[in-house]
Amino acid sequence: MPSPSQSIAIEFDKIRAAHEQIRAHIHRTPVLTSERLNGASVASLFFKCENFQKIGAFKARGATNAVFSLDEAIAQRGVATHSSGNHGAALARAAKLHGIPAHIVMPSNSAKVKVRAVESYGAHIVFCEPTEQAREATCAEVIKKTGATLIHSFENEDVIAGQGTAAVELLEDVPDLDVVMCPVGGGGLLSGTAVAAKSMRPRIKVIAVEPANADDAAQSFRAGRRIVTEKKFTIADGLRTNVGERTFPIIQHNVDDIVTVSEEAIVSAMRTIWETMKIVIEPSAAVPYAASVENKIALEGKRVGIILTGGNVDLDTLPWLRMR
Repeated sequence: MPSPSQSIAIEFDKIRAAHEQIRAHIHRTPVLTSERLNGASVASLFFKCENFQKIGAFKARGATNAVFSLDEAIAQRGVATHSSGNHGAALARAAKLHGIPAHIVMPSNSAKVKVRAVESYGAHIVFCEPTEQAREATCAEVIKKTGATLIHSFENEDVIAGQGTAAVELLEDVPDLDVVMCPVGGGGLLSGTAVAAKSMRPRIKVIAVEPANADDAAQSFRAGRRIVTEKKFTIADGLRTNVGERTFPIIQHNVDDIVTVSEEAIVSAMRTIWETMKIVIEPSAAVPYAASVENKIALEGKRVGIILTGGNVDLDTLPWLRMR
């Protein structure tokens, strides 16, 4: 794999090829609507439900594409990554499908539901301190010992191409969208989404949303250069990572805006979707809709696609129970 400092050029043809490669191993997830949420937003909202995806999150797309793109001799040595949960589970599943070992480094504060998911696919888990430095160092040690190939959760072009397939499906099902929205953490989903959306519908607006407590991508977007920040706590555990060195140039070139939302809006949006749409989503998935709750984007009269990224929630620690 190229070093993180090297840029990635993701062409739409690569996303199309990824879709063909992973089609048999993923769900084509539904696009749902809600008259009540449309009324509250004064817009037509189309939710791409990746909470119904294999492993319960969009990450199944990128990990599967990356594993099945490996040279067979390299693949047999296994794969490794560091992940707070969803990418780890996705990589563990893809490795199991391919019949190769998977080594997943997880921070010690990972949600129990996500740890159980990784375990269920037979991966070898190594726990580490919950810092980016500890995750990277521990993963490097695992790779040195095992010879496994790093499949990074976002700094990998095959992963990015796989993530972009969610937007392909969304725009095939609802081709006349004005806006597409998704959360941003490391930027893999956002990069793939932006390239796919702009290729299929050049005039579409691509808007990313992140927690105000983890706003490095928004700061970077405004400054025109990548800014690394120390993260405050955010309930959106999948978005605690700084935007990637290799994804940020793709974002700069293809994304129209990045806005931030409060923790209170994330919890409110999550609960509203649970209660209104009768589906389970995790906090990170609620972040784009939270931008509508806080009126951070002018959506009135527009047709808006929102990627609900996942639904892996620890039911013993629901945020509204914790905040009560």
